[in-house]
Amino acid sequence: MIQYELQQVTQQYNGKTVLNIKKLEIESGKIYGLLGANGAGKTTLFNILSFLEAPASGQVVFAGQSVFFGRTELHKLRRRVVMVDQYPIMFTTTVFKNIEFGLKIRGMTKERRQAVIDEALDMVDLAAYRGASAAELSGGETQRLALARALALSPEVMLCDEPTANVDVENQAVIRALLTRVNLETRCTILFTSHDRLQAAGLADETVVLEKGELVDTSYENIFSCSLESKGKGQKICLLQQKIPFSLPGFVPEAEGRDYRVYLNPDKIKLVQGGQQVQQRRGVLFGTINLMMAEGEKVRLIVNAGVMVTVLLPVDEYAQLRLAIGDAVTLKLKPDAVEWL
Repeated sequence: MIQYELQQVTQQYNGKTVLNIKKLEIESGKIYGLLGANGAGKTTLFNILSFLEAPASGQVVFAGQSVFFGRTELHKLRRRVVMVDQYPIMFTTTVFKNIEFGLKIRGMTKERRQAVIDEALDMVDLAAYRGASAAELSGGETQRLALARALALSPEVMLCDEPTANVDVENQAVIRALLTRVNLETRCTILFTSHDRLQAAGLADETVVLEKGELVDTSYENIFSCSLESKGKGQKICLLQQKIPFSLPGFVPEAEGRDYRVYLNPDKIKLVQGGQQVQQRRGVLFGTINLMMAEGEKVRLIVNAGVMVTVLLPVDEYAQLRLAIGDAVTLKLKPDAVEWL
């Protein structure tokens, strides 16, 4: 089932187009990572998906029904979608009452509220804080309370804005595991924004990438900033993310002293077991495997080469290589694997 379908959806502020989505489909029951730089349009898209903001043009379909912004049925749609903010605001009262407020608004009986709140607190492992003041919670605990408050409303969709951006490492792991559990147990569709490419690859079933308000086909994982430096005999070295030297194969721009952006196609990177960097070789990077996950007929590998590089291998090729997390590998790129943006 398709949860959302967007066709020719645009949004403008002060005459400037900030969102221009020709087509986007979000399947029900999946986890989606929404990636993009600041100003890419992620918040605007979330506001439209939560029915808080009407697009300037285009069609939005939710669960098979066209959405007509401005009509009375919009209130009912908003009850089916819950937004969890990056900086959730809590009432200056107990953890229990913070969750109870929304249930009271919806007319739920006191007996039912008790059961729903206890279940939500158990799921986020905050049952022991039931009577504690929400103001005394840590950042990670506050984020988990925000998730409990959303879960208690039994939404069809949860939109989570940077759910792990402002919490410690321990709570990051807890929140990621929690989102996976919620999705598996409730089949709630989850969309989250993130700047963490590795997190998105490990948590999301699919990723959606926005760049300047438009969906892009290129893999966000492998778009890097690149500054050029001369290395004698006309050769230029690209510093990926201004730190990792990489001798690029094929065409290299002439101008130095400015920042470029380069895309390394994950389908066209050849991966070889082993490798130790003894000298700079054209089109070669060395690293270790940090993460592996199945993705349809391919396996996605995240290689730490000083920057995180994504490689997509056909399943049969992956099986032949018998790779494991922590293995040292060599990445080889031909000119057609590199695109200057």
